[in-house]
Amino acid sequence: LVSISTIEEVKQKAAIESVTTTFTNIVPPTTEIVAVSSEEGDVDAGQEFQEKITGIFATSLRLAKVEIIQPGRLMRVQVPTDAMFFKKKAEIRPAQHPLLDRIVLALSGRPVGLRHDMELVIGSPYAGGKSLPIGQTLELSRAGVLARELLARGAPPDSVAVGVKPGNPNEINIWLFTRSMEEMREMFLKLGEGAEKREKK
Repeated sequence: LVSISTIEEVKQKAAIESVTTTFTNIVPPTTEIVAVSSEEGDVDAGQEFQEKITGIFATSLRLAKVEIIQPGRLMRVQVPTDAMFFKKKAEIRPAQHPLLDRIVLALSGRPVGLRHDMELVIGSPYAGGKSLPIGQTLELSRAGVLARELLARGAPPDSVAVGVKPGNPNEINIWLFTRSMEEMREMFLKLGEGAEKREKK
């Protein structure tokens, strides 16, 4: 969608101002791209979040595999699909509801200037060749159920993303990020600039 879109300067500025207004109580309004450094306080807050998530899965779902990719910044949790859902159903096991509540609580505990984001990716087999199935599959249904359940339990809507990608359908990959608001603003601006450059080409 980005590659075929047309960037309109007025609309781009309006979108940037909208994001700035939303986060005005956390970071000062600016449209400049700034270099983001990993300050010690940010890393400490990120590591505290990672320790909390590790503890949650260690006590609630011992089948999960927890891996710290980047201390204080990025971690991955691999969960067997059948441990989260009833077999061959898009229905979350009631025994995992407390786990989801604890994850929501961890995501909601945002330190000033930082945010915790979660991306849940469910593997899906190819439909043929190198294409994912078209239509409502079990994997897609499960991704939607997880998203709705987390939001219903109070997860910040801007912190949760779910999706399906080629891979093992018996495994859910949960990516957890700690990002600064400046990083998010920079990502947004770079996305807009990248689309504009492609449009000029």
